[in-house]
Formats: sequence, structure tokens, C-alpha cells
Amino acid sequence: MSLPQSVRIVEVGPRDGLQGEKPQSVANRVKLVELLADAGLRHIEAGSFVAPGRVPAMADSDKVFAELQRNSEIVYAALTPNRRGVEGALAANVDEVAIFTAASETFCQKNINCSIAESLDRFTPVLDAAKAAGVRVRGYVSCVMGCPYEGNIEPQKVATLTRELLDRGCFEVSLGDTIGLGTPVQAKQLFEKITAVAPMEQLAAHFHNTRGQAIANLYALLEEGLGVIDSAISGLGGCPYAPGASGNVATEDVVYLLNGLGIEHGISQDGLLQATRFVTEELGLPCRSAAGLAALAQANE
Repeated sequence: MSLPQSVRIVEVGPRDGLQGEKPQSVANRVKLVELLADAGLRHIEAGSFVAPGRVPAMADSDKVFAELQRNSEIVYAALTPNRRGVEGALAANVDEVAIFTAASETFCQKNINCSIAESLDRFTPVLDAAKAAGVRVRGYVSCVMGCPYEGNIEPQKVATLTRELLDRGCFEVSLGDTIGLGTPVQAKQLFEKITAVAPMEQLAAHFHNTRGQAIANLYALLEEGLGVIDSAISGLGGCPYAPGASGNVATEDVVYLLNGLGIEHGISQDGLLQATRFVTEELGLPCRSAAGLAALAQANE
């Protein structure tokens, strides 16, 4: 077993977490990002520059970025599907942009209306624009451990796609178990294939907790040296194009796990409680985090 000394948590709640929910005000979205920053998170996906008609909850992301009280130590990232998206993100002075594809042809068609090969071609202008602006690009691959339409996905296919994204200029690739199908053994087998062609240092895990396996899967990969984990405050999230998908692994649960393992992360549990309380009370959204629910109950005693 080779546990990492520290883990970087990428907080995706303000984007992936809220994208399928009822649209929130710009003020509420800004408040959530700032509470997460106060809790010690240093990598926050704050919005998405996509067509408002497809993802209404991410409309006005430019206003969210404009109103944030920026901390120079924090990376404020945004999802950008195409040239128009990256132009909007760069105009909003984002620190990092993300592009996304899938390991499933069917999911790729339903999610972004193109094949996997076409999605890679679409990334060229995004990568070129970001590079010219000196902005890093992160890659996402969905359905790495199974697809709601195609079932099992070959690990080698995921490995090849990951290598392709790195070769095209992504500094890191986040691997998504979009509908939470994976188990610890499957997660280890997948990453074994991927790390044969890409270093663990350039990989992140983005696991949904649909079947309650996300924390177990993450522990299995921490044993292999995983150093980057995507999570969402209160376990927010889901995917409108992935039937049955529930929320992301909760930031509170990940932090609780890392604390128990003695792994550094720089995040305050008390700070997370404030963000959790805001999401659950002010935004009227449920807390799907076991550790978050326990902390809320303890705080209310």
C-alpha cells in the first residue's frame, strides 16, 4: 500500500452539483463558491459556459465569475464545450477550463450530440484558444466504468482516450464513473490499464455515489497513489443524460476519509459545515453526505 501524503480536492458542486437543479440566483451561486473557498478548497469549478437552453442552471456563469471575490491562491475553473464556450470563459477571466468527452459512443451522442472522434476534433479550437491565453485545460472522460446505454466499457478504451487527451494538451484527465457502477476491484483494474500509458500524477477520480461505492472505490485508488479527487459539497449532482445517476461523492465524506488516513488536504470540516448548511437550508437542496448529515445533526444538538 502506498498512500499519498496529500490529496488535492477539486470541488465541483457549484457546477456539476447544481447543473441539474432548479436554477439558482447569481448571488446564491457566488455565496456557495465563497463558502467553499473559506473552507479551504483551492480548486473550485465555479460554472459552465454552455448553451443556457441545454443547461439552464448554468446560465449567467459570466456574472458569477464577475462577482466572485477572487483569492489568488484558488483556481476558479469552468466547463467549456466548444469555441464559443471557451471564448466566454476567457472573457470572464477564468483560471482554468475543462473539456469533456465519454468512453461510450452512445452517451457521447446523447450528452454532446457527436461521436467520440468528433468531440476530440471539437477540442482543437478550445485548446488553441486556452493555450494562447496561458490558461490550463483539464479533460473529463465520462462513463469510465460503465454506461447506462452500452453497459460495460473496455478499460483499454478509456486508457487510449485518456492518453489522447493528454497528448492534445490537457494537463490532467478526470475519470468519471458517471452512474456509479464501479467497485473497488474494477477501479483498481481500470487505473492499472490507464497508468500503463499515463502517469497517476495526471489523473483524477470523479466518482458518483449511485450505489454507495464511491468512498470504497476512492480508498482502493488511494492505495495505488491517487492524488486528485473530484467531489461535491453535500453530495450534490447527477447527470440529465445518465438515467439513474445520483450525486457526486460528497466533499465532507472524502475529507472524513482522508482525515482517518492521515492524508493532508487543507480543508476545514467546520468550514464545510457552513457550506453544507447553506446548500441545504438556503437553496432547499438535500444533503446526500453521510458525514455532512452527521455534522449537521451534531451542530443542532
